[in-house]
Amino acid sequence: MSLFGRQPTIPVPPPAALSPTLRVLLGLAAAVVALAGLFFARELVGPLVLAAVIVIICHPVRHPLERFGWPRWLATTAVIVIAYLILVVLGLLLFFAGTQFVRLVADFTDELQASAQTVISWLGSIGLGDEASDAAASVLEPSTIVSFVTSLGGTAVGILTALFFVLAYVIFMAVDGARYARAETSFGAAARPTVRRILSFNTGVRRYYVVNASFGAVVAIIDGLALWAIGVPAPAVWAILAFVTNFIPNIGFVIGLVPPALLALVVGGWPLMLAVIAIYSVVNVVLQVLVQPKFVSDAVDLSLTLSFFSVIFWTFIIGPLGAILSIPLTLLVRALVLEGDPGARWLRWLSGDRTAIGPD
Repeated sequence: MSLFGRQPTIPVPPPAALSPTLRVLLGLAAAVVALAGLFFARELVGPLVLAAVIVIICHPVRHPLERFGWPRWLATTAVIVIAYLILVVLGLLLFFAGTQFVRLVADFTDELQASAQTVISWLGSIGLGDEASDAAASVLEPSTIVSFVTSLGGTAVGILTALFFVLAYVIFMAVDGARYARAETSFGAAARPTVRRILSFNTGVRRYYVVNASFGAVVAIIDGLALWAIGVPAPAVWAILAFVTNFIPNIGFVIGLVPPALLALVVGGWPLMLAVIAIYSVVNVVLQVLVQPKFVSDAVDLSLTLSFFSVIFWTFIIGPLGAILSIPLTLLVRALVLEGDPGARWLRWLSGDRTAIGPD
């Protein structure tokens, strides 16, 4: 055949003809490519997911407004306004906590350095080497503590640097949300399974954040009042930190404990530090370990192991926002990949989905 003639086609076997092993390998390869794309586009993907979650939370507001006769455009505007209010409140809380913390570090610089020297001397007296002493001293250095909390505030920094995208995404998604609600009416029964999966995902996201916000507020109030009662400076800052870190599954408690415990060591010595650890442990073990997981499990049907792994995984993929958005992202992957595949029922059950053992 000539160079410019029609080239012979190579027959490609249909998916059903592929071996199970090859299908798994192709699926893994596609997943790696998709995750690599998310990793390199994290600065856009993070705000995108955050905006989507906020719109999902606020979207139900439009239903009672439309029942009262509000036009669709006005109900959509109400959703956008409420979403912006949530962003503003969160931004103000984080800004207040961040500025107050930096001021605390500046005020207690001498005490922090003295505490570091005390720790070094104590470690030397019990025979530990210079490396252990240096490591302990570096933890109490003001610059290290500021860097630690700055990393916790990476979410806020990411939001501020991509504020335009977050605000624009909220508007676009709120408008599209009104149109997508009519999908089943437009396409009939054929769209019903997909619509049902999307609605289930949205409901799970809303329940998860309502539960976390409720328990986070209780934990923050109790921790803040307890720290105020025992004389730890800036209890409001640590209460805000406890509320924010409550949205990080499993490890948020530890992240929220470290700064106030170190400050208690500086201003009151070991007894005050141990008191802070005891208060946090009792409050968080009772509420976040014994009570909250039951409500979260009922809301999202995710196993504790998968919840913990998702924090590490999504933080690596999209950065600090991944820790707070880990559960919605995991639910989205399950809805898109597993819930539409009848053969993946056992994987759904393994992830914690109790409905997987029943009829679809």
